[in-house]
Amino acid sequence: MNMKNIRLTTIFLTLLLSYGHVCMSQQLDKHILKTQRDIDLFFEKYDEIYDVYHDFYKDKQFDKAILHLKELVTFFDTTAIDSQWVDARIYKEEMTADVYYNLACCYALTAQKKLALETLEKSIRVGYKDYRNMLNDSDFESIREDKKFKSLLEEIKQYDRLVILQKSSAYIKEDIDSLPQFVYQDSGDYRLMNVREFFDLDSVAGDGDEISKILNILHFVHKAIRHDGGNYALCEFDAIDIYNYHKSTGKGVNCRHLAIALNEMYLSMGIPSRYVTCMPYDEKDQDCHVINSVWSSQYQKWIWIDPTFEAYVKDENGNFLSIQEVRERLIEGRPVFLNEDANWNNENKQTKEYYLDSYMAKNLYWFDCVTNYCFNPESRYRYVENKHVVLTPSTYETPSTYENSSDWAVITHDADYFWQAPIK
Repeated sequence: MNMKNIRLTTIFLTLLLSYGHVCMSQQLDKHILKTQRDIDLFFEKYDEIYDVYHDFYKDKQFDKAILHLKELVTFFDTTAIDSQWVDARIYKEEMTADVYYNLACCYALTAQKKLALETLEKSIRVGYKDYRNMLNDSDFESIREDKKFKSLLEEIKQYDRLVILQKSSAYIKEDIDSLPQFVYQDSGDYRLMNVREFFDLDSVAGDGDEISKILNILHFVHKAIRHDGGNYALCEFDAIDIYNYHKSTGKGVNCRHLAIALNEMYLSMGIPSRYVTCMPYDEKDQDCHVINSVWSSQYQKWIWIDPTFEAYVKDENGNFLSIQEVRERLIEGRPVFLNEDANWNNENKQTKEYYLDSYMAKNLYWFDCVTNYCFNPESRYRYVENKHVVLTPSTYETPSTYENSSDWAVITHDADYFWQAPIK
């Protein structure tokens, strides 16, 4: 089964009733959706049918699941989206590919091997590209050794996130004299002192060594503030406001806000720390991930800390790894190990295969950092002078967002400059 979450959220309007039945009639011409209401109703109807399919799938009633997936295919075939709604058309294309993929899964699970392979190929022809999901999907055990399956798998390997990362060009040394310095606010700043006192971080950190303190603060933030990648918190971007926003509204915050909150806590304890935006190769991919890079004086290097997934990474000898080291090891095929208790919102356990080989492999292509790490570094309501530094592979085309950005961002291909140790 395709594990990609393609179901849209509850922002859509009430269920499509008579309109949906008209759209699904194969005896009528294709209906073109032209208004926002049309679009919303279309996706709401999709959710309605998908939910029924998924319930049957979970109950292993695959014959009934197949019927509802076929209903979705008919639904897609009898509707079109006006060219002005570009994002909606892209969503529909992705969903069509995923519906065919799930239909192939159900055929495979019911020993309909020929139909499974034909439908899987159709899924790929309309845009399915998730190589690693297809590689590991247990639904395909009955056809995994088939030559056609292996051929289709090999066909989409080029789109694998890890393969794309492994093909990235190298970094290069550059003249860095004119590039900005990275600054880490002193823990004696009164605002950081307030953060330290507000969260009683001395008690949170405990009396162990530096690494244990770093991890204890990570665990505290992960448990204290819920993550919600779809919510842009309406608060100031400092640790206290972010925490109070969650506690007062019950809403989660996105990965950037979590990383900013954790960053301030480390700074307040005198531990240099950055939050780093990890970006994908595909500029059309709107999903990125923000994690922390925390300086360990014990290791004399930056270490990977992710508050969203309560995650850190080690090598085969149990040594903590930095973001750059993880990236290098993934490219070179060297071992990396995710902590056993990595999870999302204390609910879903993370695996190395998904979190590192797939999700983060996608989001380690290039990076964006600010230069000034301080209390409330990206205020919603106050001006904070903070330049961005972007690290890309040497031959990677500058992302369009950063074109004509010399007043607020610099682009570099020099990893040594980007990951330099904090200046004492």
